[in-house]
Amino acid sequence: MDDHRGRTADAPAEDPEPRTDEEPAGRPSLRRRLRNAVGARVGIDRRALAAFRVALGVVLLVDLGLRARNLTAFYTDAGVFPRSALAETYPLAARLSLHALSGAAWPVALLFLVAAVAAVALAVGHRTRLATAVSLVLLASLQARNPFVLNAGDKLLWQLLGAGLFCPLGARWSVDAVRRRASLVGTTGRQEQGSDRFVGPASALPLAVVVAVYVANGIEKLRGTAWPRGEAVEQVFRLTYLHGPVGGLLPEAPALYAAATYGWLALLVASPLLVVSAGRVRAALAGSLVAAHLSMTLTLQLGVFPLISATALLPFFPSFVWDRVEEGVGSASGRLRRAAASVPGGPHLADRADRTDRTDRADRATRERAVALVAVVLLASVLAWNGMAAGLVDAPEPVAATADPAEHGWDMFAPDPSSTDALLLATATTADGDAFDALHGDPVAADRPPSDARAYPTARWRKYLTLLADDGAPSRVDPLLAHLCDRSAGGGGDPVASVTVSMVEVDVTDGGEARVNELGTRECRPG
Repeated sequence: MDDHRGRTADAPAEDPEPRTDEEPAGRPSLRRRLRNAVGARVGIDRRALAAFRVALGVVLLVDLGLRARNLTAFYTDAGVFPRSALAETYPLAARLSLHALSGAAWPVALLFLVAAVAAVALAVGHRTRLATAVSLVLLASLQARNPFVLNAGDKLLWQLLGAGLFCPLGARWSVDAVRRRASLVGTTGRQEQGSDRFVGPASALPLAVVVAVYVANGIEKLRGTAWPRGEAVEQVFRLTYLHGPVGGLLPEAPALYAAATYGWLALLVASPLLVVSAGRVRAALAGSLVAAHLSMTLTLQLGVFPLISATALLPFFPSFVWDRVEEGVGSASGRLRRAAASVPGGPHLADRADRTDRTDRADRATRERAVALVAVVLLASVLAWNGMAAGLVDAPEPVAATADPAEHGWDMFAPDPSSTDALLLATATTADGDAFDALHGDPVAADRPPSDARAYPTARWRKYLTLLADDGAPSRVDPLLAHLCDRSAGGGGDPVASVTVSMVEVDVTDGGEARVNELGTRECRPG
């Protein structure tokens, strides 16, 4: 949606002061050049923020859709992690999560629906800041309901939403922007003027979050052995439980895997250039990272992590990229503007434009200073926490006494990828001796050999079950077995007599024999 280039009521901070031709040469000129250089690196094109907003909304919808497939399994008392287990393991999360207020499926489904509505509002830019805040609260609540199904992408997603609260996500290509433009033209006959670039501590926040991820992960990888030796990617693709749609079809080509290993490591090492450089260098690096992440959607079972990572990189693309995007979609922009202007929502902005303009001028400066101050504090916190997590600085005693930052770092496939291919044997047996897979539902042999072990239905099932194999806590194993009894009984056919779950582990580095670790067996209640 093409619209005005000025700030909107959604913008919490100002752009740099406008340049004047009256400043003398010398020192002020040097200061101005320095300010422009910094702005080119920590500033974000407002159209990039708009694309970032749209992508965030889409990712939230995709995430909700994928989670909804296993809503009962992961977020109700009839699933694998009832509220009693949550309260025992994470008591604070049990108290704060809205999704833990009820153990039934329908209240959770209602919260999913509200989150979907907020995600749509965020994507189209309707009441953008409110939609962002609601999405953040509901996402945090959902993640707190079952921390055992989360990965690094989930952590990055809520951090991006939090950073987005401080940015004018609705300034361009949004319902908010089109309606505001119409109200200004209708009441004053003018259009609000301003810069297409958003610069300040708040603009640096989402950039810092992303660069911290890459730098911290690169440091962890360099501390290992598989990445510096060029063996890591090949080792990852030996883990069959991680294979995506085409992951198992890749050829055995050590040279190709070595090139991919060094190529990805080089991108991580070069990631500081995302903020140090500008223009085409930054665009090329961001584009390479986006392409690498999107390739993971086909080769690895990582859920929405690649999409979240690609979304996080959109603010780094410079203005010339968005100029070309606008040229490419120019023919459709008029229709989108007309559709956006027709969206209802509260008192018409035209009736309030003059009053809003007067009141905004009165308190805008105070609001912007407060937002900038909070952004500075958060920016310092992001850098300090990631520095402690990466071991670059020691954690102060109050921090170390509360949480170990090293346990919450960005250690994806680091310092080395796992060397254990962990697969699953989940077998449901009927009273007649017939057997079928308790998760996939197809018939299997009653006495299944380790070679019959399967990968996981989804990335979240994989995360939950592999963590359970490392833990084996009865408070989590028993609900899993009970849920599989109910799940198997719900499939029809003969009543299920028992369910057995085992993990099959194979060391992919030495080709060792399979090790079978039985998590538990449960007799199922008839009927």
